[in-house]
Amino acid sequence: MANRLIHESSPYLAQHAHNPVDWYPWGEEALERAVKEDKPILVSIGYAACHWCHVMERESFEDAAVAAVMNEYFINIKIDREERPDLDHIYMDALQAMTGSGGWPLNVFLTPDKKPFYGGTYFPPSAAYNRASWMDVLLSVTQAFREKRAAINEQAENLTRHILSSNDFGQQPGAADDAFSKEEMDAAFAQIMKTADRSRGGFGRAPKFPQTFTIRFLLHYYAFTSNQEALDQACLSLDKMIFGGIYDQLGGGFARYSTDEYWLAPHFEKMLYDNALLTITLSEAYQITAKPLYLQTVMHTLDFVERELRSTENGFYAALDADSEGVEGKFYTWDKKEIDELLGPQAGLFNEYYQVEPGGNWEHVNILHRTQGEDDFAVAKNLDPAWLKETLQKGRETLLARRSQRIRPLLDDKILLGWNSLMNIAYSKAYAATGMEKYREMAIANMDFLLSRLQGVEEGDFFHSFKDGISKYPAFLDDYALLIQALIHLQEVTGNPAWLQKVKTLVKYVITHFSEPETGYFYFTNDRQKDVIVRKKELFDSAVPSGNSLMAWNLYYAGVIFDIPAWRQRAVKMGGAIKQTVQKYPGSFGNWATFMLSVSYGIPEIVLTGKNYDNILKEILRIFIPFRIFQSSPAENSEFPLLAGKSFSLSPKIYLCKNFTCQSPVTEVDKLRYMLESPNKYNG
Repeated sequence: MANRLIHESSPYLAQHAHNPVDWYPWGEEALERAVKEDKPILVSIGYAACHWCHVMERESFEDAAVAAVMNEYFINIKIDREERPDLDHIYMDALQAMTGSGGWPLNVFLTPDKKPFYGGTYFPPSAAYNRASWMDVLLSVTQAFREKRAAINEQAENLTRHILSSNDFGQQPGAADDAFSKEEMDAAFAQIMKTADRSRGGFGRAPKFPQTFTIRFLLHYYAFTSNQEALDQACLSLDKMIFGGIYDQLGGGFARYSTDEYWLAPHFEKMLYDNALLTITLSEAYQITAKPLYLQTVMHTLDFVERELRSTENGFYAALDADSEGVEGKFYTWDKKEIDELLGPQAGLFNEYYQVEPGGNWEHVNILHRTQGEDDFAVAKNLDPAWLKETLQKGRETLLARRSQRIRPLLDDKILLGWNSLMNIAYSKAYAATGMEKYREMAIANMDFLLSRLQGVEEGDFFHSFKDGISKYPAFLDDYALLIQALIHLQEVTGNPAWLQKVKTLVKYVITHFSEPETGYFYFTNDRQKDVIVRKKELFDSAVPSGNSLMAWNLYYAGVIFDIPAWRQRAVKMGGAIKQTVQKYPGSFGNWATFMLSVSYGIPEIVLTGKNYDNILKEILRIFIPFRIFQSSPAENSEFPLLAGKSFSLSPKIYLCKNFTCQSPVTEVDKLRYMLESPNKYNG
């Protein structure tokens, strides 16, 4: 027997389609029934790669007795948080206000008019872990809804007011027009270093997330200040992650986060956005350090993405589950005996390098990880480095071949506009850092897919999600902001001005349909969406950068490219109104902090002209310049102010400008580098 979720395309919702619970998707049918029957709504939110979501489904939602209570007393709605992040933001805010914490599965109870009054995350089938049982929660809420309706309505109103007021968290309008000072950025750096784990990398204690925004801030801060401490902490964090179990030593790609301080034991789900953000960060780290480890990891990670997350149309799927055969990490972990049988005489060396133990190094199985690089290991063991690398490579290939025969984790094969745009940026960044043409080609192919499959009929309209040939849900602010940024990066690596025209159209669309006029910030949902109780305004940089911090970057860049001062001013105003909060909590506002850092040190404008400039283009892209406006063209183009008045000839010319005033052109990238490093010394 199937419920209404049988018609949904989301893999997460499809997992629940055969539960005895009478699940609805979010929509008019369920919401109207709640009003008509005056029943509370149970909204249960999760995602396909969520381990505890699977646990609660098996324990409770597949239980006939539990389902009978849910069906009798509630209107039950299942939501994929990745399809409807707008609803997830709203009800997660409510849960955090009620309990002080959040997570998934998110189970929240609403009045018939969609306002939250009670909730929690995972509830066990029997009272345990200081948590009430799910059945006890259901019966208690049922009784309260019947006997204490006035109190429930008051709680719902209070929570709704809280959600609305939380939109203003962190803003200080009085600071809106202030410039960002270098001293303020120094203070943000000092605050970050207070939380830095200087021996194991990363920030804070377990569980440890990659915190790529913080690492990127440190890389950019180093580029501006030459502060070695910043670079050391950034590289230590990346090195420890790459060596750890959070990184798939065989197949490439990073898991969501580590459950311990040592990066050993992850929750094994692999998310598209994490791998995009880490590819971006590693590409920048490679530009700065030229460290082979970072190049290898970029290549290995993108190999994984193309092998396991790419669709036949060059879209990228959302995620791989943590579980297979009902066991977390089973696909990725190893028994020493199996490795010994597969590798024979070379097993001892392989096991020593990857820390494989007879009884397992995690819950009686082994997670492959390492404590040092191959060269250091070769020196320590007095081995030929070339022989060692070849031996380890053969071992990895043998194990990967065996692993491919196992039952695979579930693939969440929906394609999301924002996450695809983030991976598109990663490919442009990887091309910039490596010069490998296949990465530029992949970025172009993916963008062609996004523009053909997720674009609506009206100009500027885009959809959030695509699966099985169907696009659905109006795109959210994050989708637009990331798509705009992907188009900007794509024009940098291709020199194609058509991408910039699309940027202008989309920036105008976002300003028209997402703006909060009083503050200059943007709402998460567009002005035509009517099925949410409030329009949220997200400022935190959480798992992905906030749409507002991205739009500040986009507005500044596009404001220069098209010489629209109001856009640049709006970007600075957005940052100014939140800068004191960013300075205090840079770990939660890392993308904002990096934007402000660049504005405080000045943003150069670079123009490349000439008929045969592709090699020069590659050289310029390889230089790590934290935030710069970069445009190239083989011929005059009157549409763009930065190109006006420039010399166009067969030989390439490089212009370094500020506020559209340019120094004398140079023909060598080394001279550009000198001008960037010594702006007051170059006279042409």
